[in-house]
Amino acid sequence: MDVNGGGELHNNQFYQCEESKPLLGEMSDGHNNAKPGAGPCKRPLHHCSSSGMRYKLLHEGDIQVCVLKHPRTFLSKILTSKFLRRWEPHHLTLTDSCLSSATPTGYMETSLSYSSIEDLQLLSWDNAPKYCIQLSFPGGTVLLQAANSYLRDQWFHSLQWKKKIYKYRKVLNNPSRWDVVLKEIRALVDMALSSPLQDESIHQAPLHIISTLLAENSSLSAQDHENIIVAIAPLLENNHPPPDLCEFFCKHCRERPRSMVVIEVFTPVVQRILKHNMDFGKCPRLRLFTQEYILALNELNGGMEVVKKFVHSMHGPTGHCPHPRVLPNLVAVCLAAIYSCYEEFINSRDNSPSLKEIRNGCQQLNDRKPPMPLRLLRPEPPTPPPANLLPLATTPSPPHEILVELERNNNSANVKKKAGPAGGDSEPNLIDCLLVSPAVNTLSIQLPAQADRVLGCFALILKMLSDYDDWRPALASLLQPIPFPKEALAHAKFTKELKYVIQRFAEDPRQEVHSCLLSVRSGKDGWFQLYSPGGVACDDDGELFASMVHILMGSCYKTKKFLLSLAENKLGPCMLLALRGNQTMVEILCLMLEYNIIENKDTQLQIISTLESTQVGFRMYEQLCDRQRELKELQRKGGPTRLTLPSKSTDADLARLLSSGSFGNLENLSLAFTNVTSACAEQLIKLPSLKQLNLWSTQFGDAGLRLLSEHLACLQVLNLCETPVTDAGLVALSSMKSLCSLNMNSTKLTADTYEDLKAKLPNLKDVDVRYTEAW
Repeated sequence: MDVNGGGELHNNQFYQCEESKPLLGEMSDGHNNAKPGAGPCKRPLHHCSSSGMRYKLLHEGDIQVCVLKHPRTFLSKILTSKFLRRWEPHHLTLTDSCLSSATPTGYMETSLSYSSIEDLQLLSWDNAPKYCIQLSFPGGTVLLQAANSYLRDQWFHSLQWKKKIYKYRKVLNNPSRWDVVLKEIRALVDMALSSPLQDESIHQAPLHIISTLLAENSSLSAQDHENIIVAIAPLLENNHPPPDLCEFFCKHCRERPRSMVVIEVFTPVVQRILKHNMDFGKCPRLRLFTQEYILALNELNGGMEVVKKFVHSMHGPTGHCPHPRVLPNLVAVCLAAIYSCYEEFINSRDNSPSLKEIRNGCQQLNDRKPPMPLRLLRPEPPTPPPANLLPLATTPSPPHEILVELERNNNSANVKKKAGPAGGDSEPNLIDCLLVSPAVNTLSIQLPAQADRVLGCFALILKMLSDYDDWRPALASLLQPIPFPKEALAHAKFTKELKYVIQRFAEDPRQEVHSCLLSVRSGKDGWFQLYSPGGVACDDDGELFASMVHILMGSCYKTKKFLLSLAENKLGPCMLLALRGNQTMVEILCLMLEYNIIENKDTQLQIISTLESTQVGFRMYEQLCDRQRELKELQRKGGPTRLTLPSKSTDADLARLLSSGSFGNLENLSLAFTNVTSACAEQLIKLPSLKQLNLWSTQFGDAGLRLLSEHLACLQVLNLCETPVTDAGLVALSSMKSLCSLNMNSTKLTADTYEDLKAKLPNLKDVDVRYTEAW
């Protein structure tokens, strides 16, 4: 508001309309077309029309103070006098209950309580451009003078806000009649929505007041709950609910999941949480509220179809979700919900307080119920096969079910044991069962009905998330560490639901997706191990395992290393699947023979017998033998030591040339300015004496470079100038310790990869990195 000498006092327009705003929810039932039950959740908002100025809420600041103690009937004479009273500079602080000075002397020797302020106005004088605020209190007036009109208005709105929020806090802390309380809540919400102040506390303060009110009055009726939720709905459009309010919302979702409030009020709140929340760890009740909201949707007539529509609405109609936080937040909610299903099992395992007990404040050991011991019933071991039936491969025995039952025993917390077979050891605990393979690799866990519904709901949400192509890379990365309790991985129902998600990862051609099937670090199992034959989650005789091997072999640049890993850990399952005619496993066994992965002669003969036992295996083994004969001829000593292919030569030309004679002495090969691609790497790795390779200005890429790094360990000179190689392939050169000359001129080499190569290649002396980022 401008102060430009009008000769009169002006009340602020915002202050006038603040007192006359309509209450929330005063809507006529007979004058609208709202659906029954939906009306109370929507209302028009009548905001004050103001000048459009916005101010930050003041908590402290410097200002001039003058106190006039006089009968209020003489106020006009004092204000129009030529000389005003003495002014004092003060640094004032706006606390929650009063206005106080950092130097309590003079006019501000005592604090001024908001409850004692009777009136709050802006002042202006004719021919005296002072920017003042008038605070009337019993027996006098306090005048505050600011440096300019903007600062004066900021002080005015801040004081007005502090005064009103103090009043509402006092009124709502001692409720008498709930119809009056609801009216005050509506007025409080309207005040916050129409305030020109821009500060997080403007909307959070009313929410905290209301959450405190609800926490201290737990005996409210369901209708009172809904009325309060509808009243505060506008404040939640742009603000997260505080923790206590989340607890109240959770209770409402559990007790009245079919209420229209859940759909019409909670939906935008949960959508905002999923889109904008950065860390559920700072406010876990936001995650719990989101979890209860999704379970409430599942209780509707449509069930999971409603949940599916909600997930789709969070993703959006396009092929790419515009909100990067939605997926991690949804995954966090699913993981927490799944973890809660097995909480009793986990609690009985480590004897720690459950989340429910922590929420209820039962932290002390003597406040808690005795732990729930697990009773594992181990069946008789299977009868061993006759000695004369020795399979070619070690086949996993069929899984044996172990029933896990929970028992409450107030007298003892020890695990009950049941007599097993003669000579048997004491029965294992739940975690040990997961490590026994393959004789004991499946657990049948009986969950309570409610936990079973929760598990089914959130496992299906993970399946829904895996169906979105743009979400799948991030989802695979989030699930790569296997962030589930061991009890869940031992639960047949859960692993069966999760198998769909892993199958989607295995079918995705993008390396960033299917590479997450492998373990996140060495020494830790990944999905590849869990769903392989003998793994705790395998229930399909290795079909998913075969598809995972197929996709990984197609893109895994560490092919030889991957084959070594299979030979060490999964050779038996690979041979069993090859024996059953699986073509992928037949190819794996042929590669193991071709790359000399298997050193033991007996094992080699067993693999050959396995290949010859099926038609597809016999045919591929014959092709392998033909290639081996050609390879021996190629590597036979003799032939040229240097060879240069004509320009424009192709991969087929190179293969035709190398099949024409012996090249066991070839040390220097130039393919510069030819049309060869990464496919020719299959031919290059057959040259045992190759030491110098020139690929200048070819289409040789990352895939070929990865293959060379595994097989040409003796290569000393490599020219990659003007090739399309990138960091993804160049980083593989770190295993070629014999390299002493490397030309990466005009490639997509980065500085970080260059430094990494220099550190890992001790013999590297001559390097050309011109026209790269590392130059």
